Amino acid sequence: MGAAALATLMLAPPDAQAATSAGAPVHRPSASPNPSATPSARPPARPSASPSPSSSPSPSASPSSALAPPDVRIHTYAYGSHARQTMDVWWHTAGPRRPAVFVIHGGWWSGGDKKYMKSISRSYSELGYTVVNLDYRLSGDAAWPAQRTDVLAAVSAVRRHAASFNTDPGRYVLVGFSAGGHLAAAVGAYGDGRPGLRGVVGISPPVSPLSAFADGSAFGTKEQQKLRKAAIKLAGGCTPAKCPRIWSSMEVPFHASPGDPPMLAFHSSEEFVPPYQSEMLKDSLASVGVRMIVKTMAGTQHSSPLYREPGVAETVQSWIVARLGRVAG
Repeated sequence: MGAAALATLMLAPPDAQAATSAGAPVHRPSASPNPSATPSARPPARPSASPSPSSSPSPSASPSSALAPPDVRIHTYAYGSHARQTMDVWWHTAGPRRPAVFVIHGGWWSGGDKKYMKSISRSYSELGYTVVNLDYRLSGDAAWPAQRTDVLAAVSAVRRHAASFNTDPGRYVLVGFSAGGHLAAAVGAYGDGRPGLRGVVGISPPVSPLSAFADGSAFGTKEQQKLRKAAIKLAGGCTPAKCPRIWSSMEVPFHASPGDPPMLAFHSSEEFVPPYQSEMLKDSLASVGVRMIVKTMAGTQHSSPLYREPGVAETVQSWIVARLGRVAG
């Protein structure tokens, strides 16, 4: 289904004030990482229910230290008070300050975990970048825009402590898988560009929840029907007709702005998140002078399996290197 078939579902984009209130991050105190702390041999404790902005929790044991290059440290930090507001930071202790790659897992907005992104995180660490592999509150924990707010909070925490992580706060990209691709695009497209954000990559990103809602009717596939239900849950259990502002806030193509970073998306031609969703975003970005590339692979693979198809990871990595530059030393 193309953009024209959404006519009965499309909602007028909110005015600037409404868009800000619906999609703006919720400001809350966050824990301050302390990279010099000694890692514990025990699993990470859950963050305190009411952390102080100046508190410095000890990082957890490395999630996969044996897999990291010799000069890389890996620790888990809390960036908020919820148990899922945590991130694994991979940083190089030697050499120049590194650009950062933020990895955002998928899972229908209601599941998934950063632990499934370890091998992908390692691949970008091996390219010389700082890597931030993050969890976020799921739709069962909090409704939209909590997920976008969490990604923003994690980015802000790393940029704030960039010196501790030997990281360049002025150069980073977001790489999101499936629902994580929606979050990555939502961070990229809503704010007339963000400090340091050089690019956004989505692998099978459902950037148009309204399209997912339409495609998941009784005539859709089981996966499309599941995605429709997942989008409703993300919206707090509310349908587009009942909560138009929430759905408008979730709809990334409505929020393309001049100064947004360039974007890259991959889809399979027959997957349940069809390429036309990213084509809609591409058109919206083009209207404000921002370039987006949408690549389509044959088949039905979705998210991480699509990323593992021949040539996909290599293309994404080359695109990121072009945005962030190569790391010397």
